[in-house]
Amino acid sequence: MRLFSPPTSTRPLPSNISSSIIIRASSSSFNISFAGVKASGTKTQTSNNEGKGKGKGTVIPWIVEDAEGNLSLQTTRSNELLDDRSSPSPSSSSSRASPKVSKPKQQQAPPPPKYSKAARRFYNEAFRKPERLSKVLAKAGVASRRGSEEVIFEGRVAVNGAICKTPQTLVDPLKDAIYIDGNSLPKKLPPKLYFALNKPKGYICSSGEDNSKSVLSLLDEYLKIWIKRNTGVPKPRLFTVGRLDVATSGLIIVTNDGEFAQKVAHPSSGLTKEYVAAIEGKVTKRHLRVISEGTHVEGVHCTPVAVELISAQANERKQRLRIVVCEGRNHEVRHLIENAGLQLHSLKRVRIGDFKLPQDLSIGKHQVLGEAQMKKLVGVKM
Repeated sequence: MRLFSPPTSTRPLPSNISSSIIIRASSSSFNISFAGVKASGTKTQTSNNEGKGKGKGTVIPWIVEDAEGNLSLQTTRSNELLDDRSSPSPSSSSSRASPKVSKPKQQQAPPPPKYSKAARRFYNEAFRKPERLSKVLAKAGVASRRGSEEVIFEGRVAVNGAICKTPQTLVDPLKDAIYIDGNSLPKKLPPKLYFALNKPKGYICSSGEDNSKSVLSLLDEYLKIWIKRNTGVPKPRLFTVGRLDVATSGLIIVTNDGEFAQKVAHPSSGLTKEYVAAIEGKVTKRHLRVISEGTHVEGVHCTPVAVELISAQANERKQRLRIVVCEGRNHEVRHLIENAGLQLHSLKRVRIGDFKLPQDLSIGKHQVLGEAQMKKLVGVKM
């Protein structure tokens, strides 16, 4: 079925144009007269119904050809007989529409493979590399790396039935028989543990077991519970990552992972450390300028990364400074403040790298950190 529609126009026809149009198609012919227009071109009155239509009384004829080729005249348009021009073809619509460029989806990295305990055990037994004897003793919790070397030098360690006094001797604790003072070294090593501790004033960062004022003594209750839950596993030898002097409080990380501690504490890691210092007296711009210029510490000129005056809070009498350093040398922040002629009242470390001291962690308390959490917060590859 085809539909013919003459051009629609609401303007009166000129006087020199006839108001009747004869349309011939095949054997049928139609004499179409436009309503509201006489042959002389003058307007006529239209009915109310015609006046309400589109074009102010103009009647538009619709010539329809059916499937057999017969033509018929209709004065109203049927919804089923729409002109093909009213619905654009897919090609025309696609050409007029702005093309949408689909962005390639970013492929996510596949998750790391998970292996069973049996597969990991086989890999460790077949492909693991031997390590230095002093390092193996330190991992087993015998003593620190230097302490383990002293134990070896004293002739207290035997490897495969022979006394060994060389800390660099390569051994495999799963294959070699290692004895210390006649007691065999445990085959199973303790897991890696990580803690964030809010160090109180008056405690030292020492691993000495006989010192009750060591920050490690704050974890005694935790270790007692841990030993009961892990029967047969040697006690982990904990130590602090870096140090805070006895008069400084704040964030300190405790772990038994020597490689992790080395990455965090070494200057090559580029981790910054943020301190908040309470100052006696008034702080001026000159003080801030002198601190920002740096000073010599242990023969090296140290310059802070940032120095700024913290806005005073309500009922706060002492002014506070925010000082960020990267080197972290011994008493570096104290030297910077004393070099500016200021008197330090208290010093607290509040951040290491991207890891801030939790606000809900009270003084003397600790927070257990998982391996993935430490990697995210501190930004060091585990």
